[in-house]
Amino acid sequence: MSTLTLRRPDDWHLHLRDGAALQAVLPFTAAQFARAIVMPNLKPPVTTTALALAYRQRIIDALPSGSKFEPLMTLYLTDRTEPSEVDKVLARMAELGVVLQVHGEVTDPDVDVFDREARFIGSVLAPVIDRYSKLPVVFEHITTREAVEFVRGARKGVAATITPQHLLMNRNALFTGGIRPHHYCLPVLKTEPDRRALLEAVASGDSRFFLGTDSAPHARHTKEAFCGCAGIFSAHAAIELYAEAFEAIGSLGKLQGFASEHGAAFYGLPFNEDTITLTKEPWDVPATYRFGSEELVPLRAGERMPWRVAQ
Repeated sequence: MSTLTLRRPDDWHLHLRDGAALQAVLPFTAAQFARAIVMPNLKPPVTTTALALAYRQRIIDALPSGSKFEPLMTLYLTDRTEPSEVDKVLARMAELGVVLQVHGEVTDPDVDVFDREARFIGSVLAPVIDRYSKLPVVFEHITTREAVEFVRGARKGVAATITPQHLLMNRNALFTGGIRPHHYCLPVLKTEPDRRALLEAVASGDSRFFLGTDSAPHARHTKEAFCGCAGIFSAHAAIELYAEAFEAIGSLGKLQGFASEHGAAFYGLPFNEDTITLTKEPWDVPATYRFGSEELVPLRAGERMPWRVAQ
């Protein structure tokens, strides 16, 4: 297959930052995706409707001329929120059908970093889903076989996003030729059996799994640091990276559902009517992109990509 035309996809988990950083990365997403759920973890975080509306307007103002991209806004439940208040919020969300999007890891320092997602399922996620039986939940950027099995066995209204890095890499990628800070994200890359479980999930065509890049840009100096930031920037080649992963398992025919339909159906939104076309045309990813006054190192920096979005 040398070309692949898809219904225009949506990104159901995206970090855009703010200010000059927002202006630097937003065009990449707007060129490929019709909509994206924008994560609220700014500094300070987006915790109120007023803050979300103001942030949305800054995103709209930063869009390239003629872009039809639609940002979908979220609010952040902070670690300063009282537990009793969280109970009220979740109950009200369940009543209204508002989706809880959850980064599923425990943060107990006694739990091994590679076990934090699996531990979260039993200690936090399963009880919440049982307690709030009508609450829609998206288990964000899942990374483990346990998470795949949990979503497959969960009640109606539970789904998960999967990133390109977790489909394409296992934890060996963190140490190939030395420490690779630009492969460090949270949740961290997991084992090869975990990666295979994610690939099997997307290859199955199960509508509970859909695209969420978790593209998370950080300036180069904050990644290549004594205590580097977690996050992988993939928006520059997001759909191409997914196409590579799906092609590797002989499932390109399932990419449109995963990228363009499952997430919209879960959120009760219409499918996009326009399309994008991918061509089998190798191109070299730049070593860096501009990031305001800083540099940003993308996933696959300096490497060759097999797929390209047709211009």
